[in-house]
Amino acid sequence: MRFIPLLPAAVALLFTSACSQAQSDNTTQAPGSEAAKVKGGDRRKDKSAAAEIPGLRKVGSLKGVVPESSGLASAASGQSYYSFGDDGNSATLYEISGVGKLIRTIEVPATNTDWESLSRDGQGNYYIGDCGNNESSRRDLKLYKFRPDSPKQVGTISFSYPDQREFPPKKKQRNFDCEASLWHDGQVWLFTKDRGQSSTSNVYTVPDQPGTYTAKKITSLPIPGEVTDAAIRADGHRLVLLGRGELFILDGNSWAEILKATPREIPLTGAGQTEGAVFKDDNTLLISTEQGGLFEYTLP
Repeated sequence: MRFIPLLPAAVALLFTSACSQAQSDNTTQAPGSEAAKVKGGDRRKDKSAAAEIPGLRKVGSLKGVVPESSGLASAASGQSYYSFGDDGNSATLYEISGVGKLIRTIEVPATNTDWESLSRDGQGNYYIGDCGNNESSRRDLKLYKFRPDSPKQVGTISFSYPDQREFPPKKKQRNFDCEASLWHDGQVWLFTKDRGQSSTSNVYTVPDQPGTYTAKKITSLPIPGEVTDAAIRADGHRLVLLGRGELFILDGNSWAEILKATPREIPLTGAGQTEGAVFKDDNTLLISTEQGGLFEYTLP
């Protein structure tokens, strides 16, 4: 493995992250309006609404700890987790406890153009997805590969999409924003967030070694929502795709079966703008929100 040292111009959005464009789609409406309540819920009622979701409970807060948490991955010990802030925040990795207490920070020698996802392989390497792409206009998409025990050594996996011809494409064809990725079987898997009108998450892969690649398109998943993170269970038989205020579960006896499964949709309306997800154990997810919420969800 080679190491070398995955916006709109409105003034209001200067105070949000690139990922927060999705959030602003809701909050530009008048508070309390029906439009303001979709995809993440009415934030004035988040606390009480989240308490009414079966299996969901708030376990901590990331406010003042992780600014605009946009990804989660377990630490090697399995007793703590890593997260980071997305566009507009520093290139910092935050190690936190299961209730959101800060353990330490790690400065990563890389650029946070729009960090959106975080995953870990079986050898202790982590992959930061710097591939947020709200307008589908970026030509500098990449994943950073590093180890927390030697964070100054960072490998870069640069990639492009094989089916993108315009930068940006027409609005209905903007499905090249990736806020969800995971490592599996020697590949980093990318799941797009559909900002067009096809209600699909396209699935691509790139090798897990530093280099420059054209991603390989594997399939398209019928996801009626905007995917913000991905997590795979330890046994490889369950894939979870997180959306904004919703969850999609795909089960199968093999990875190939999972990618052909019909997603089960679970509403998490009221939890906030859910952005990070990781398995705590086979039946429990830890979920973070951009507003600073930290939840546990017991899967059905």
